[in-house]
Amino acid sequence: MGLVFDSFDLYLGAFRLTIALFLVSGVASLVLGTLLAAMRVGPISVLSKMATTYITIVRNTPLLVIFIFVAIALPELGWTFRSVETFGINAFFFRGCLALSLYTCTFVAEAIRSGVNAVPLGQAEAARAIGLPFGGTMTQVILPQAFRATVPPLASVMIALLKNTSVAAVFGLFEATARMKYYQNKVADDVPVFLIFALGYVLLVEIISFGANRLERRWRVAR
Repeated sequence: MGLVFDSFDLYLGAFRLTIALFLVSGVASLVLGTLLAAMRVGPISVLSKMATTYITIVRNTPLLVIFIFVAIALPELGWTFRSVETFGINAFFFRGCLALSLYTCTFVAEAIRSGVNAVPLGQAEAARAIGLPFGGTMTQVILPQAFRATVPPLASVMIALLKNTSVAAVFGLFEATARMKYYQNKVADDVPVFLIFALGYVLLVEIISFGANRLERRWRVAR
């Protein structure tokens, strides 16, 4: 435990990288997941089938396989992502965010789709009756109500995403789990090291849960 506190800046740096992975992937997953959900419930059959196929395949694929595909298979096909470094973005970080986003967006899409299905059908019919197109109906009528209903499942998806960032440790990113392994290799008793890093994850999960509960309570009052 003393080793961790003597280099506490490394501990904080590891969790900063974990938080960065979570935030970037979380935002990207929400955007992609919303688009997938809109495609799946939309009137265009081809897009609906494409979204359904993607969601079904990726949701039933282990995250580690997605990481292997992004970190190893894509570079073999010529997609090295080195161009992102011209913008000051680390290629390994970009690959980690890409893998996490491609995987998590499918769960976001299903959570939002359940929220869309919870909105009364009359809402969409009324929107169409006043001349709103599908895009306007979704963005102005359906999705605002659907997001209120999906706060608890989306919070669960975000908590899972936070924990899934640990997989990035296998692919060259020195986030919290990788740093924990580094410390454990240097001490005889690694249980205290594990507990310190576990406490960091628990704290982050509690922050997400607290934020989700406050948001759900506010939206419940707003209704």
